[in-house]
Amino acid sequence: MPKVLIIDDSKMTRSYHASILKSAGYEIYEAEDGAKALDILYREDKIDIILTDLNMPNLDGFSLIKKIRDDEFYKNVPIIIVTTLDKSTDKMKGFEVGANFYIVKPSDPESLIESVKLALGDE
Repeated sequence: MPKVLIIDDSKMTRSYHASILKSAGYEIYEAEDGAKALDILYREDKIDIILTDLNMPNLDGFSLIKKIRDDEFYKNVPIIIVTTLDKSTDKMKGFEVGANFYIVKPSDPESLIESVKLALGDE
């Protein structure tokens, strides 16, 4: 069962994404910001995919992705940005720092599952 780390400062959003992915057969870990996400990444055996928001306290999504890409253990883990930021400059910056996919909220369940499967190479 692939492990998914969902990072968003909104508990409601985390719970929504978690319920969708849990019902699709994924093991879920949640963090409310990038700093907590790093704690989970360093504590767990291996997270298979990361979904992150961009606007968060303590450590934003862009900075978090940079740190993950600099880590030898996680540098190749798929990262999906799930955010309300829909400007092309935000998308470009997201891909520049190392994201694999960029989804603008609100995301429908089918698109979210499809993106996770594609990022993991399951389809």
